[in-house]
Amino acid sequence: MSFSRQLVAVRGYTLRSMTLDSRTVVQAAWRAFASHDAEQIAAFFTTDAEWLAPSGNATAVALNGPSHMVGRAAITQFLANDFPRLFVADVVVDFHGFYADGNRVIVEETMSATLANGNRYVNDYCLVFELRDGLIHRVREYLDTARGHRDFFGDSATTTSGDPNSRPDHEVRSA
Repeated sequence: MSFSRQLVAVRGYTLRSMTLDSRTVVQAAWRAFASHDAEQIAAFFTTDAEWLAPSGNATAVALNGPSHMVGRAAITQFLANDFPRLFVADVVVDFHGFYADGNRVIVEETMSATLANGNRYVNDYCLVFELRDGLIHRVREYLDTARGHRDFFGDSATTTSGDPNSRPDHEVRSA
């Protein structure tokens, strides 16, 4: 049975619908990601789901893990267990937009957090979610890899503004 035909409870919200639109599915998935609850997270992905991030991104390097995760179990492991080991406090995701077209949803966001090494992390992301039968089948993640490496490892790379913790002047918070 596909996600869109199930009753799913996520962080105190119950979604009940015969046909949830793709945008609603992805927004509910973000609430599950934030819970770090493996069962809630896994419910949003196909068994053969893929999460593709830029090769050698700072998170993958810090975890000594892959940039391309394949399978519901690998993605769930990352979101439920590995992510909170690196991003340990003050994790905030400011969403700038959710754009849906059929089974594809594009999310623009800025994530900030305190890293396990005490460094501050701030980076902009664009994620493209592709759904199949109401579940997330593929995620393509785009981010500033140089900025990520600098925040994680103190690399000498600089942002366009020269300030590694600069925030976009168009920041808008939404749920």
